[in-house]
Amino acid sequence: MIKKIILASLCVTLFSSCVTRRLYNELDAQLKDCTEERNRLLSESEALRNESLQLENSLNNSERMLAAAIVERDRLQIEYDQLAKSYKTLEKNSDAAIKAEIDRLNRLKSELNEKSTRVNELENKLAAQDANLKRLKDSLSKALYAFEGKGLTVEMKNGKVYVSMENKLLFNSGSWAVNKEGKIAVEELGKVLAQNPDISILIEGHTDNDRVIWNLGGGIESNWDLSTKRATTIVNILENNPNIDKKNLTAAGRSEFAPISSNATTEGKAKNRRIEVILTPKLDEISKMLNEI
Repeated sequence: MIKKIILASLCVTLFSSCVTRRLYNELDAQLKDCTEERNRLLSESEALRNESLQLENSLNNSERMLAAAIVERDRLQIEYDQLAKSYKTLEKNSDAAIKAEIDRLNRLKSELNEKSTRVNELENKLAAQDANLKRLKDSLSKALYAFEGKGLTVEMKNGKVYVSMENKLLFNSGSWAVNKEGKIAVEELGKVLAQNPDISILIEGHTDNDRVIWNLGGGIESNWDLSTKRATTIVNILENNPNIDKKNLTAAGRSEFAPISSNATTEGKAKNRRIEVILTPKLDEISKMLNEI
């Protein structure tokens, strides 16, 4: 009997132990499931919160874009209304406006044709003047050919003809009296100039930079005086030609201040001691034409 009771007690205890372990395992599994579910829900909640923030930002941007679009629409509407109003006004006055524009274009065309004619006349005048200068240069080269190589050169530049004569052809050292050969050269120059009454004649005297250190022949104390007297002497020879208009003649002394070569060498000084005859077409008519354009 006692054995049966003990055996029964052992069975009850063993059964109770088995039930408790199984229940624990079940509860523990449920706990894990609940924990995983909670974590999943928390993750989904965070994702939904982030998505909500993004949607809110997107909504704000959309609202701002909508507001800007409304402002732009209103601006365009105002501009459209103004254009529509201008169009109606233009449409009402189209005939008068078109006629006025046609008249304006006709006036401009007339002015353009007139200016084109003047420009063509001026171009022809300049071309003729250039041709005359070239002929003058050729005539001078031919007339003075015998003196080229003796310090005399003829060239055309800047719309002018330059006849340059070194002092060795014209003057003795320190003198402003023209020697025999130099006088012949100047007289030959005068014969050509007499045939060109529309040319202004500027005679420039030039020296080197050697200082005048004594009184030369009665009153020459500087290169200014010497260059001016030499230029004046050439003018005096030219004006003896009765066919040269005296109003066309000008004498100028440039002293040492317009050298064409270095004064550091003897050769350079010789080139700087010179008379330059500068021949310029009279530009009164051309200036008048330019002012009329």
